[in-house]
Amino acid sequence: MSATKKIPMRTCIGCRTEKPKKEMLRIVKNAAGEIHLDFSGKMAGRGAYVCNSEACVKRICKQKLLHKTFSQQVSEGVYQALEEEFLGGK
Repeated sequence: MSATKKIPMRTCIGCRTEKPKKEMLRIVKNAAGEIHLDFSGKMAGRGAYVCNSEACVKRICKQKLLHKTFSQQVSEGVYQALEEEFLGGK
């Protein structure tokens, strides 16, 4: 009996599609309420995932979806860092 390894799936907050966790970027709200981009995927705190799609990143930034996801105001710096990471500052 060979057990196949289960691939962890996560839902993108921009397009609401499920994709493998490794293909997505995690955004974390830590215990102090600070929001960070989590490149390792292992930071402690509440996480949200973004797929590697320009349309999703633009939608998240335009509609300020991180405000709703983390139930708090999120600084413009976080949105700018997200855009720079995915869009190269376009």
